Amino acid sequence: MKTRWIASSVLATILTMLTPMALADDAEAAQTIAGILNGLNHFPSEGDKAALMAIVNDASSSEAYKTLARAVHNIQHSATAEDKQALEAVRESGADDTAKALAEIIAGISHVANAEAKARLAAML
Repeated sequence: MKTRWIASSVLATILTMLTPMALADDAEAAQTIAGILNGLNHFPSEGDKAALMAIVNDASSSEAYKTLARAVHNIQHSATAEDKQALEAVRESGADDTAKALAEIIAGISHVANAEAKARLAAML
């Protein structure tokens, strides 16, 4: 019984320590994506694409933020039809509110983010 309690305590401690790291990584990913979208002009720059692929390849990034980063990486004036489907899945998922907001903004981009989207993005920075 004591061993079980110790194991549960250790597991709870480890999970408590790891959760903020994952949230911090998603917060950083959100800021990176928001910054790129705020300055987007038709498509992301090579530097932007490298930053987005870093999010995609980061094991600590959630699947929602990996999906967002891929969609922005692939923008050529607007998100692809395939990416729009993935963005809708993020919006309908248990992702955080920031991820859902970014998914909505990305899906609505036509060449650049509109004024309302830019205001929402600025609040994320």
